[in-house]
Amino acid sequence: MPLKSFNLKIHNQISSFNKTIKVDPDKSLSIRSFLIGSISHDISKVNNILESEDVFSTINCLRKLGVTIKKKKAGSYLIYGKGLGSLFAKKNLDLNFGNSGTLARLLIGILSTTPEIEVKLRGDHSLSKRSMQKLINLMSEFGAYFIPKNKFNFPLKLISTDMPVGINYNAGVSAQLKSAVIFAGLNSFGNTKIFESKRSRDHTENLLARNPQAIKITNVKKKLITISGKKYLNPLTISIPGDPSSAAFFTALTLLNKNSTLKITNVGLNPTRIGFYQLLKKFGAKISFQNLKKSNNEISGNVIVRSSLMKPIKASKEFYVKSTDEYPILFVIAALTKGISVFRGIDDLANKESNRVKEMQKILKQIGIKSISTKNMIKIYGKNFKNKKNNMIKVPNLGDHRICMSATILSLITGVKTNIRNFETVYTSSPSFLKIIKILGGKFEIKK
Repeated sequence: MPLKSFNLKIHNQISSFNKTIKVDPDKSLSIRSFLIGSISHDISKVNNILESEDVFSTINCLRKLGVTIKKKKAGSYLIYGKGLGSLFAKKNLDLNFGNSGTLARLLIGILSTTPEIEVKLRGDHSLSKRSMQKLINLMSEFGAYFIPKNKFNFPLKLISTDMPVGINYNAGVSAQLKSAVIFAGLNSFGNTKIFESKRSRDHTENLLARNPQAIKITNVKKKLITISGKKYLNPLTISIPGDPSSAAFFTALTLLNKNSTLKITNVGLNPTRIGFYQLLKKFGAKISFQNLKKSNNEISGNVIVRSSLMKPIKASKEFYVKSTDEYPILFVIAALTKGISVFRGIDDLANKESNRVKEMQKILKQIGIKSISTKNMIKIYGKNFKNKKNNMIKVPNLGDHRICMSATILSLITGVKTNIRNFETVYTSSPSFLKIIKILGGKFEIKK
């Protein structure tokens, strides 16, 4: 059931705070848990699942494909695994991925090598604008077909291959494409080999690690993931930690706000996801991690943040892969930090829910922050911001949760009046976002 549309209005600057919060569970792990549970054997048990629109889209798609999923209580689910190659679809079944690029790419990876699959694929307005060309090319190597030919945006039709054979793949910065290849390889004949020179998110590998018969990882000069197809997969038992990408927005709010301290409990601190925190610490941010623990090869702990006097940020392309989702809020921090900040290796930001470079430039320009961008780089001329009476931030309907959240933080720090259209899109990843803003003392108005 689609969420009711609403706009968010902000009129006031936030006051200082000293709080402890808990952010929404990790979206990447939540989606992967359901997908892996569905192709494993026996019953997988997942707790503290993110109950957001993207995760509900995952559950709905899997149920359409014959997977039994039972909710025990809020955030706690049982997934009755069907085993590899056992998902079933009536001919021309319609699968709707909603706003989730993660779900789209990963489930297409599973279905491409599942026998006798012929399904229609679609997403919402935002997802339908995103190119799936790289994914389609990869799944075609396994033997899957996509109709119409040479069309790379949803809606599409997928016809799986009945005789999938493993491939060799040189992975880039996209963890979603890497995961799609892993999933396709799990039900292919022979081995699939993935060579990874740049380390991207490894949640999929971590969750599958209890299956050494199906996945083997070696690290010599670069990481090699070897998938042995057609193997038995053991069920999952997992409790999902908080999402570090959701935590990033409250981290930024604390860093930029005067005399403020924040403790965020039980946050996922996977080394491939903490580039945002590492980068900011390098340029003066007072951020520390405490009470670290490890479960299912995933590290989690508490994040402690204090108000900080930041230096201009210089982000090399190496940081992008570990902080992909956080770049819009990094641009906000750069805008409010005196000096020139430079971000390189950002060309992939054009193919997110929106073109995140251009849209953030438009927002910053509305309050007089200068920026210059090329295809692969942006310079932001940050300054000590002083609000003027005629300042106003207007964010159109972009269907991009990260842009909406970044604009909210910018408004709360500067006190600039802001109107964000179709703010409901934030519920795809962070349904507790506004509740937490309220806990921290932020004031806003919802206009339906």
